[in-house]
Amino acid sequence: MNDLMYLAPEIVLVATGLVVLLTGVFLSPKSKNVLGYLATLGILAALALTVKSFGLLTMDGFQVGYSIFSDTLSIDALSQFFKLVFLVVALIVSLASIKYTENSEHTEEFYTLMLFATVGMMVVASANDLIVLFCAFELASLATYALAGFEKQNPRSLEGAMKYFVIGSVSAALMLFGISFVYGATGTTSIPMIAANSGLLTQNPIGLVAVVLLVAGFGFKMALVPFHMWAPDAYQGSPSVVSALLAAGSKKMGFVAAFRIFIVALAALQPDWQLAFTILAVVTMTFGNVVAVAQTSVKRMLAYSSLAQAGYIAMAFAVMTPVALTGGIMYALAHAFMKAGAFIAAGVVVWMVSSEKTGNLNIPDHLDSFRGLGKRMPLAALSMTIFVFALAGIPPTAGFMAKFVLFSSTIQAGMTWLAVIAILNSALSLFYYARLVKYMYFMPPEGKKVSIPLPYAAALLVAVAGVLAMGLWPEPFVEMAMRAAMVLMPL
Repeated sequence: MNDLMYLAPEIVLVATGLVVLLTGVFLSPKSKNVLGYLATLGILAALALTVKSFGLLTMDGFQVGYSIFSDTLSIDALSQFFKLVFLVVALIVSLASIKYTENSEHTEEFYTLMLFATVGMMVVASANDLIVLFCAFELASLATYALAGFEKQNPRSLEGAMKYFVIGSVSAALMLFGISFVYGATGTTSIPMIAANSGLLTQNPIGLVAVVLLVAGFGFKMALVPFHMWAPDAYQGSPSVVSALLAAGSKKMGFVAAFRIFIVALAALQPDWQLAFTILAVVTMTFGNVVAVAQTSVKRMLAYSSLAQAGYIAMAFAVMTPVALTGGIMYALAHAFMKAGAFIAAGVVVWMVSSEKTGNLNIPDHLDSFRGLGKRMPLAALSMTIFVFALAGIPPTAGFMAKFVLFSSTIQAGMTWLAVIAILNSALSLFYYARLVKYMYFMPPEGKKVSIPLPYAAALLVAVAGVLAMGLWPEPFVEMAMRAAMVLMPL
């Protein structure tokens, strides 16, 4: 019973998903709109339980963690922080989806898949055993494969979902192959036991093979170049609310799993994987920003921008200091607000173009669709401006604070060259973000003013509030991220 108490947020989401699924069977398409509100309430309850659990992780001023279900799951500051990230993304997506799924016959299926995907991500955050981690990965992945192809009449959606599924399957195979080598060398799948026996991996060539396979497997999940091939097509083709879930949520699942496996379990092999992640971080942030400059589809631009952001977070593996890990973990939450909000704002424009049946219907998120958005939909334009400037690292936003902590840690560690590359990449990103702002505010509108639907407005306001709160009042977020980093690298 005590073990189940620590999994209260996941249990609430599973129960909500089942209730939504079973209730939807008996409702007409028009009546199914209530399911979105029910799912949002479940997410809010899980979010409240997760926030409350932070108070259970300190005792007499010291940080503690709890291992449950025979040490296969760990409830600590790292797991709870990333659960917070996943639930924030789920809340933003759930709110926006109330409008997206309006009068749909498949509303209950959409929300059930979204809730179960979130549960899978949350279990990954707590996984203390490689088999549990892999199963949770697949729960989240299978749900998001279906969500990516949710618009069955849209060829782009089906193409993106197919690429995501095929490459995701290859990723899972590589990851499982790497896990099998780790098990073969150490005789265990428990992360703490692997860490205790990691010397066996350094004495055996199998250890290096395992690192290569695991870096490749997690590289797909984190969308690091050259393992990113699925991301641009999947993000552009998926419904915008699903793109938000993939870019802001699913990608962080790869990072939290990599944190536990590489930093904790494979600490003895740090020189090997640290070099790999350093190269991947530099290549990813540079490639993502350079290719984003040439994009005319805003969702595709955000997809390549998301690659660059993954490169920034990967810097934490390259620097490997407590401050760097704090910055990388904090950046994960900041990116959740920024990127989820940006995709929802793009989704608002797609909805506007589709409902008016004007503009480029083949590419409704084309830059031309954003002309004069500041006059047509002021809230959407202002929100998008805040999100893209935050992604570029402009103060006072979450992106600036997270980059400040992360980039300064590289200088403190004597890796000034890496900080210079990251800063130059941030400067380059400002070009294509500013271009989007120019279209929204300095181009003449091509239509009349449009009222933004309330669910979309609520989702945007939640994301904007998070971006500004982290920028203007960063202390509690830095503190939570620092506590999470201490799980990986005790001070």
